[in-house]
Amino acid sequence: MPWDEETQEFIYAERPNKTLIKRELHALQALAKRIIALPAVHFDALPLSETMQDAFTLARRIERAALQRQIRYIAGRLHEEDIDAIELTMHRQNAPQKQAVERLHRVEEWRDKLIGGDSALLTELVSRLEGCDAQYLRQLIRNANKEAKGNKPPKSSRLIFKYLNDLDEQQENDTQS
Repeated sequence: MPWDEETQEFIYAERPNKTLIKRELHALQALAKRIIALPAVHFDALPLSETMQDAFTLARRIERAALQRQIRYIAGRLHEEDIDAIELTMHRQNAPQKQAVERLHRVEEWRDKLIGGDSALLTELVSRLEGCDAQYLRQLIRNANKEAKGNKPPKSSRLIFKYLNDLDEQQENDTQS
């Protein structure tokens, strides 16, 4: 045990935390698997060095045990890359898809509430969505309720969804412009 003259204490060797190292390695392996699964268009946009691009290209062609070895190799080399930039790029690539899914779920929820009889939502949508025809929407809601009672195909329900989706999409495009 060496003695430190400044602090007047013995210097103890610090062991690395093996659990933390394993967690970081598993996180890098998971990132490598996500990168391998990316479509070619998104993969080409990632800020990777040429050697890492070659390693990922090889990993896309091989399978099973060789793939696992390649993933471990890639995870060991990923610390040389800018991981934050890679993850940020991947997040930006997925953001438009997530927003579109959220918008569709929102429109589905509006449709279900309107068919359920939520008149407060109807007035809110008419005021929020530009060009929303309240009379046409009420007619579609009445028809959807009739179709549901008569066990007919939900044609009007689909029309409500399409109408609200088009209006919401138009509103979103107008705010982005």
